[in-house]
Amino acid sequence: MRIGYVFLPERGATDRLLSDLALRLLAEGVALAGAVQSNSSCDLHCDMDLRVLPDGPVVRISQRLGTASQGCRLDAGALEAAVMEVAARLDGAQVLIVNKFGKHESEGRGFRQMLADVAAAGMPVLIGINSMNRQAFFDFAGDLAEAVEATPEAVLAWSRSVLAEAA
Repeated sequence: MRIGYVFLPERGATDRLLSDLALRLLAEGVALAGAVQSNSSCDLHCDMDLRVLPDGPVVRISQRLGTASQGCRLDAGALEAAVMEVAARLDGAQVLIVNKFGKHESEGRGFRQMLADVAAAGMPVLIGINSMNRQAFFDFAGDLAEAVEATPEAVLAWSRSVLAEAA
C-alpha cells in the first residue's frame, strides 16, 4: 500500500507536474485512473478543470462568482461528478493519480473515500497536496504518506518503482 504525495509552492506547479506525469505514463501504456487539473483564464480567478484519466471528460470544477467574491469558487457538485467519472474508470488501473487533497477531502468528501478504498486494495496512489490542507492529509494517510520529490524525474521514478513492485 503506497500513497505518494508531492508539493510545490508555486500556484499551478503541482497541477502541471501531475498532468505531465500522467501524459508520460499514458504514452508508456500504463493503465491510469484519477484526475489532473489545469487552470485557464487566469485574469482574476482561474477556471479550474479536471481531466479524468485515462480518457474521460474534462470537468469544470470552478464557478464564476464575480469579481467581488471572496468565497470558495469550487463547484462541489462538479467535483463529485468528477469523482464518479473516476470511479467508473478504476477497473484495471495500475495507479491512481489525484490532483489534490483539498478542502473537500479534508472534510471527508471529494476523493477521500476513493483514496482510502484504492490504497486499502493495494493500488498505488500519487496525490498533490497544498499547505492549507497538509495536516489533514497527514492525519488521513498517517505513516503511509510518502514524500516524493516534486520533479519530473522523481515522480516518474516513483511511479515506475511502484509499478515494478506490483508486477
